[in-house]
Amino acid sequence: MSELRGIYTLWLREVKRYGREKSRLISSFIQPLLWLVIFGSGMRLTSLGVTSVNYQQFIFPGIVGQTLLFTSMFMGISVIWDREFGFLKEILVAPISRVSVFVGKMLGGSTDAVIQGSFVFVFSFLVSIRVSVDVFLFSVPIMLLITFGMVSIGLTLASLMESLESFGVIQTFVNLPLFFLSGALFPLANFPKWLSWVSVIDPLTYGVDALRIIILRGAWTPILPLQYDVLALIVFDVAMISVGTVIFGRRR
Repeated sequence: MSELRGIYTLWLREVKRYGREKSRLISSFIQPLLWLVIFGSGMRLTSLGVTSVNYQQFIFPGIVGQTLLFTSMFMGISVIWDREFGFLKEILVAPISRVSVFVGKMLGGSTDAVIQGSFVFVFSFLVSIRVSVDVFLFSVPIMLLITFGMVSIGLTLASLMESLESFGVIQTFVNLPLFFLSGALFPLANFPKWLSWVSVIDPLTYGVDALRIIILRGAWTPILPLQYDVLALIVFDVAMISVGTVIFGRRR
């Protein structure tokens, strides 16, 4: 029970801290709006090879994935902040395992990222996508699967970094390839063959593909069936959580 209480406390702390940061809440609306309206409008003539989906509709699930990716990775910064202010030391000497500490922070970060990603659905009407309640509810588990692994990567990287500046550089170095190789902005069929193979090892590829299946429904031909996308995300999550708990557990 003490382990569960510790996980819940750390989860609640991350969620409350997110709710108090008004600038992040505002950016939740501004950033995806800029991508959809400005970038989507500028690239609307991009050929997708189908007539049932325009470019803005195509990138909508990708922007949801982008929001989840960037927010999840950013959550790792909480480890550095907690270390700077001495709170991490207090957590590590608490009578709970470090696995519980990692899981609590991971769940809190994932909740924050899913909340931020959910705000993107508010703009679905701008691109003529009808997001019903069932579409949103089916999207939430996929969003959670995406964030579990991505937050774990962010926490793992932050555990290895000694400064905010170092984490910012590494975060950008990891974020951009994951985003651009996922097919969030362009169909993977338009990639060179060798680049398409690289996208296979990008976990966000499967997350974006799953979101497109759910949000666009039959209007878009998926890369893989939904169950295979989900399986790939589960394998990714298990691997990243396992690696993260081991590395975080070795902190002194």
